[in-house]
Amino acid sequence: MTARMLQGGYLAVMEATTPLEFRMEVVRFAEDLGFKTVSAMAVIDHSQSNSEFHTVDNTPAAFAQTFHDEHVWHLDPVMQHCKRAAVPIIWDQGTYVSGGQGAMWEHQASFGYQTGVALALHLPGGKHFSLGVERDRPLPRQPRAVTRIVAELQLFAVHAQDAAFRIFAPVAKTTEGPALTPRELEALRWTMEGKTAWEVGTIMNIAERTAVLHLQNSMHKLGCVNKHQAVLKALRLGLLT
Repeated sequence: MTARMLQGGYLAVMEATTPLEFRMEVVRFAEDLGFKTVSAMAVIDHSQSNSEFHTVDNTPAAFAQTFHDEHVWHLDPVMQHCKRAAVPIIWDQGTYVSGGQGAMWEHQASFGYQTGVALALHLPGGKHFSLGVERDRPLPRQPRAVTRIVAELQLFAVHAQDAAFRIFAPVAKTTEGPALTPRELEALRWTMEGKTAWEVGTIMNIAERTAVLHLQNSMHKLGCVNKHQAVLKALRLGLLT
């Protein structure tokens, strides 16, 4: 995989306008990352007992029925981790054995689901986005290589979730966007350029703590959980160019 190919995937998935285009970009990114199968799910909780699910994946046909069985989801230790936690999980046979689901791993391994990485983003408004990649061979032994895979997947998920909810659950456009102050917009603009909060504070001649406060205010006003998602939403709303 190359950084250029993966970065292209971030932009491409944001430009997707249909479920088919979205699926194509998700699958392409997973393959560039070195994984044969992938699944992405956007969930909207309308109440405790009523949730709306939108899933795209390239699951083998012979395994699709099991893969989409909600009863299996309740037993799958990886799915349960993603439901409750915001940190990624790197899983293998040991994950399922320790979770009392060794037989489940044996079954899915025959379809190529031997190891993988999965994560979930839990967003405001009862929205959740999960992303998982799987393959039939072990992950790299070098910790740095594994860390890079996880980081690339996390960054892609931030871009993909924005496209997923726009495609699967569009909302009516408002005539006005959130009212961000000039300083909040400036902090977001430098964040878009890859600057850290300390660097943003130095450039804007303010304390790092104040820069963080501007970014947090922006995230709150835009309904985002991190500064990268806030940048993406500000771009989509035309607040940044």
